[in-house]
Amino acid sequence: MGVVTRGTTNPNRLRRVDNWIVETCGGALRAAADPLVVDLGYGATPVTAVELRARLAAGVRADVRVVGLEIDPVRVAAAQPAADPPWLTFDRGGFELAGLRPALVRAFNVLRQYDEGEVADAWRTVTDRLAPGGLLVEGTCDELGRLGSWVLLDGAGPRTMTLAAKLTTLERPAQLAERLPKALIHRNVPGERIHDLLRALEDAWQAAAGYAPFGPRHRWVEAVAAVKHAGWPVLGRPRRWRHGELTLPWPAVSPT
Repeated sequence: MGVVTRGTTNPNRLRRVDNWIVETCGGALRAAADPLVVDLGYGATPVTAVELRARLAAGVRADVRVVGLEIDPVRVAAAQPAADPPWLTFDRGGFELAGLRPALVRAFNVLRQYDEGEVADAWRTVTDRLAPGGLLVEGTCDELGRLGSWVLLDGAGPRTMTLAAKLTTLERPAQLAERLPKALIHRNVPGERIHDLLRALEDAWQAAAGYAPFGPRHRWVEAVAAVKHAGWPVLGRPRRWRHGELTLPWPAVSPT
């Protein structure tokens, strides 16, 4: 179920979301009876699936199994030399997950090429096929993985939304608007919560300019703290903020 995407990918493009998955979803994977993970729509090359397996094996549990799914049979065939059964395999499939019941699905830069009205059905199709307690991480990023955002979902629907940036190359938080999840990218207009959040973050970043000599991480942490102090329900602690992350409950940013 689905259509073939452009398939653009690069080594380390998804390192930010992978590291976040290790930190945030690691507990669910450790508790899973079957630590099966699906990399949905891995693209023209299997490199991000290879990296996902390596990061989860090192940071969560050694017996994690990753299955890369692609609709395009040519991409599936091209990925076979990178397979390492049973830990890493590649197969043909789409939103129906090829009949698998994974504990976690990562779907990145897939829905970006769909219409906004198709997002909810795609989310539901995937989450209905998760194992009990399973999770879906769906989002988008730029070609080098320096800017990104993602939504965490379970069987009940969206739980959180995360913005993430490489702080050493971030000029201003407004750049993140270009890489919002498909469910939000067209909602960055006055009257929408995501627009208000990005404005608040941009204002806080400018107000924290005095911290720039101490480095971009310090400035970002100060900006996120100011956003939280202004009443936004920011999740996590400064330890995660230092990675260039900002996570909020989904209701705080959901389309109005």
